[in-house]
Amino acid sequence: MLRELFTEKARREVVDYGLLLLEKKLTLGTAGNISAFDPETGLLAISPSGIAYEQTRPEDVVICDLNGKVVDGERRPSSELGLHAALYRVRPDIRGIVHTHSMYATTLACMQEPIRPLHFAILSAGEGEVPLADYATFGTPELADAAARAIGRMNAVLLRNHGILTVGKDIAAAFRVMEDCEWCAEVQWRCMCAGTPAVLTEEQLADAARMYRGYGQKNK
Repeated sequence: MLRELFTEKARREVVDYGLLLLEKKLTLGTAGNISAFDPETGLLAISPSGIAYEQTRPEDVVICDLNGKVVDGERRPSSELGLHAALYRVRPDIRGIVHTHSMYATTLACMQEPIRPLHFAILSAGEGEVPLADYATFGTPELADAAARAIGRMNAVLLRNHGILTVGKDIAAAFRVMEDCEWCAEVQWRCMCAGTPAVLTEEQLADAARMYRGYGQKNK
């Protein structure tokens, strides 16, 4: 029963957020991938390999275990299945992952520049700069290991000369981090074009983080 509930919900979310990636211009074609993880069953749902987001149906989304074994689905899983599985292993708090080749984050990744804390919007990714993982070929265990080592307690990591990966308590949370990181990456790129970006100090970022934790509506 738990497995059926997870697979149905996760497959729909992978499809829906894939379409949102296109709508928000965070990716093109078939680039990037999305997954959700359920610790109760030990299963993850991941977008299929090589199928355009607008053509992906819920039944195309592949259900696998963390060892990469397909347990439900007729499609091949994303070539970055190992990357997603590595992050779920190293960070038990993660339930959703979004990986894209968004323009500005990828620009910084190709410059081998981290996303620096120029603006408090970066706090959705954590307190500090978004780190850079060592370069490795896409779809390899080496890339999975590099990302798992680099991410630490942050909710985002840049993949050198490749793209960006964001994580969260579900796909929706990971998607919000992706939007914030892409905006911050664009601000940084524009600042670098105009002059020298002014990075927030640790104290300034910590003050903003305290405000950030109390932001929004409180639960009754």
